[in-house]
Amino acid sequence: MMTRTVDLRSDTVTKPSQAMRAAMANAVVDDDVLGCDPTAFCLETELATITGKEAALFVPSGTMGNLISVLVHCEVRGSEVILGDNSHIHIYENGGISTIGGVHPRTVKNNRDGTMDIDLIEAAIRDPKLEICYPTTRLICLETTHANCGGKCLPVEYIDKVGELTKKHGLKLHIDGARIFNASVALGIPVHRLVQAADSVSAKILRKTLGGGMRQVGVLCAAALVAVQENVGKLESDHNNAKFLAQGLNRIEGLKVDVNSVETNILYFDILEGTNITALKLCKNLEEHGILVMPESSFRIRLVLHYQISESDVQYTLSCIQQAVTGVPDENGGK
Repeated sequence: MMTRTVDLRSDTVTKPSQAMRAAMANAVVDDDVLGCDPTAFCLETELATITGKEAALFVPSGTMGNLISVLVHCEVRGSEVILGDNSHIHIYENGGISTIGGVHPRTVKNNRDGTMDIDLIEAAIRDPKLEICYPTTRLICLETTHANCGGKCLPVEYIDKVGELTKKHGLKLHIDGARIFNASVALGIPVHRLVQAADSVSAKILRKTLGGGMRQVGVLCAAALVAVQENVGKLESDHNNAKFLAQGLNRIEGLKVDVNSVETNILYFDILEGTNITALKLCKNLEEHGILVMPESSFRIRLVLHYQISESDVQYTLSCIQQAVTGVPDENGGK
């Protein structure tokens, strides 16, 4: 009978810790749409300090945060944004920048490390002299860590160069920083330095327009404060567990992981040709043992570590995967 759950689908599946639940229960709240919620104000003030920006704004999701930022920078309908072809905004956000904002996306190929070639970015910027034919380029978007590229961290030098490019052409720079703390910990560089070149805007009117004004949000902000103050320090352990998991997977016959590419808490592994199992079958097998993972394709699986995954969970996962793929139990027991 299954008695253990190891959820590796995403770092979005974490449950509130006891400290978070206590903070939520005791949160002092008011109406945030009216600008009166003290706990929301506390969180926004702290995040503005951490990021080195003038202001911060609590939003229900990273998708809404990205959408608001794009809409602020591209307030003229028909504006164009340059972004990676493998970016979260382009692939996973329902085309919101187009359907809601009338913003035209122009993609540049993402390299395996999440970057886009600077020369290709510059080549994609429209010539303002030909605005009668083309949309007007107003914004460039970057993502760090880059989820689809395996949680890669954009080097701060690269972000600075893109920032210089935006200034050269009179554009704005938005960074999708859903995992910016992972990047900060992995690179050993403060968040404010990583996003120094980025433009940041607090836009309460657009948040209200999009349905993001949730009134007594202090209950949620209290939990977020605990996460910022207590859980960021645990990210390095997540990264170490991801590397440990990648190394273990690479030792299982029939599987392949680019261990050196694992920089933060996201990793992918491939099921090699000739191995008598598909990604879907492996996922179903693991689910029977309480391990939840997501197939990326027929022979590729994504795993994401978070603070509620222990080293023991990693050992257990490796044991179950080895048993499923090779039929041979892990000699260490994995439990």
